[in-house]
Amino acid sequence: MKLSVRKYGDPVLRRKGVLVAEVTPEVRQLIADMFETMEASHGVGLAAQQVGHALQLTVIDIRPIEDRPSTLELKGKAVDPKSIMPLVLLNPVVQPVGEPVAGSEGCLSFPKLYAEIERPESVDVTATNERGETIAFRAGGLLGRCIQHETDHLNGILFIDRMSRNDREELKPDLDDLQAATKAALKKK
Repeated sequence: MKLSVRKYGDPVLRRKGVLVAEVTPEVRQLIADMFETMEASHGVGLAAQQVGHALQLTVIDIRPIEDRPSTLELKGKAVDPKSIMPLVLLNPVVQPVGEPVAGSEGCLSFPKLYAEIERPESVDVTATNERGETIAFRAGGLLGRCIQHETDHLNGILFIDRMSRNDREELKPDLDDLQAATKAALKKK
């Protein structure tokens, strides 16, 4: 079932997600609904907060993007990043690797807004998958950036928090409009 994507100004986006203790039938259904929502919205990542659930859960699928390469290492060996797609990360722990690099980012909770965000080129990730198994890998490029963006969501951090002051000032009118529209819609509910 396609879910509603929460927009900037919705308080759930600022909530730190609680740990997912068990992969229950309800969690499995939420994962399926999140993938359907992400695909319908033409996104490559979606955090539980973005659909109204403050949980440590994100779904990722970078396969639709072909012009921004990704890297993946499993047990120290390079493998095709598409081999682990679609990807579910429960309770992810992410450690930065390497120097920060700038890259363009957008967010389904901020329609049509983009900015250059500096993030480490690669990350080491440990998480639980949808089968309750522990997974560990190193991700770089678009996949690494996407994981960092979505993990920020799980901790109540938004990509605007990582923007340069100049970019944020430039986008301020759009951000203010989006926030006001979201708050007005929430009041009607």
